[in-house]
This record gives sequence, structure tokens and C-alpha cells, in this order.
Amino acid sequence: MTEPGADLFVTRRGFATPAALSTAVARATLMRVAAGEVPATFRVHRPPRILAFSKQDAASPNFSAAVQAAREAGFEPVIRLAGGRAAVYHEKTLALSWAVPDSRPSARTEERFRELADLLADSIRELGVDARVGEVPGEYCPGAWSVNARGETKLVGIGQRLIAGAAHRGAVIVVGDSARVRDPLIPVYEALGLDWDQATAGSIEDEVAGITVQRVEEAILARLGQLYELREARVDPETLSLAERLESEHSIGSSEGL
Repeated sequence: MTEPGADLFVTRRGFATPAALSTAVARATLMRVAAGEVPATFRVHRPPRILAFSKQDAASPNFSAAVQAAREAGFEPVIRLAGGRAAVYHEKTLALSWAVPDSRPSARTEERFRELADLLADSIRELGVDARVGEVPGEYCPGAWSVNARGETKLVGIGQRLIAGAAHRGAVIVVGDSARVRDPLIPVYEALGLDWDQATAGSIEDEVAGITVQRVEEAILARLGQLYELREARVDPETLSLAERLESEHSIGSSEGL
């Protein structure tokens, strides 16, 4: 864990193409943090239109049909870094990845979940939303550390990935256009045989009109800056080079789903 008040490097660079590169950058950063080659890093960016499947999804006998459904809905399918189930990213979502060194990552899993969930719920409350931490019954990609509105609609999904020497937390925040989350998930979850309540797919803009992705990003970084000493950073060439080598492991071939 990064101690409160410590330096935390922040990067805002996104990668629109290829679609899986952004996930590969998160994984590369995690690996380099674990090796002590880069410091704890918080990345916030605006993702391309992708549908992120987990390895559990990929093991489904109907995975090809789910991939085809994602593509037909206009979303590029990728394999996500953390666990969970299929989740949607689009132009009115905000993606976060937070890699920290930890010699005993499994011992602090809940502590890390709680820190990020509380930080995001606090940030969203500052925007006037009744944001709470906890799973909404019937939500897509269910998780105990989701952030919801009024206990009724999911706004944020959070996942973790642990490796020797470091931990990664990832999150997707739905700022607006909740229909663009709901519509592609209907055929995808049907193909995967997953039950969910479509009414649980919400957005911050559904709660408070006019909220922008930039305003949510600013609120999160302001809250983060109360806890850590933020340092502007960039994705360095070594991390990007490693990510380019890992990208194929998170992409799904065009023949999948045919």
C-alpha cells in the first residue's frame, strides 16, 4: 500500500487503438511497479468504446456469441486485467488504474478495495449524488465494492489483480449515457447465460444533469490530492514497449465469434 501523504504519480494518457493496448499498459505498469522500476502510479483516462470480458467470460461455451454481440453493438471486445464479468467502456465513462508496490498484496486486498471505493464515492457525492458503496441486487458485473446511486443503480465497478510484489486496482465510472452500457450488455449477457436487472445500469448524469467526464475527473483528483502528494507523470517508453508486447494477450481475434 502507498502510505497517506506519500508521492503518487498520476498519468492521464489514454490509448484508443489498438483497443487492447490500454489494458496492456495497465498490466505493464503493474509489472514494472512490482519490479521496483516505476513508483506507485494512478492512471485516469477516457477509454475507447470497448467491451471488457474477463477470463471467466472467455471460458464460457458461448463466448464466441458474446464477442459477436459486442461487435455488432459497435464495441471492440478485449480481455480485461481484473476479474469479474463483462463491463462496458465508452466515451462518457472514465477509466482508472492504480498500481502500488506491496510485498504481501493478498493481505491487504480488502483494504485496497475499501480505499478506492470510498475515494470514488466521496468524489461523486461532492457532485451532488447520493453515492454509496455496495452491490445493487441484480447489477451487471456484480461486486461488493461497487459504487451505486441511492442503493438502486450501479455507477462504478471496481476490480483487482494481484501479482508478486504489487497490486492493481481498476475502475470504470459511468458518467453519462447509461443506455450505452445497458444496450450492448443485453445480448452479451444473454449469450453468456448471465442474469441481471437492466434497470441497475445507471450513470452520474442520470442523478445530476450536466455532469461532464472532465468534472468527475477533477473531483477524483482533488480528493486523491487530499490523501497523497500527486506528481504529474507520463507512460514512459519502457512501459509502453512492454505493453505493446503484451497487447496480443488482451486482444480478441477478428475470427472470434464467427
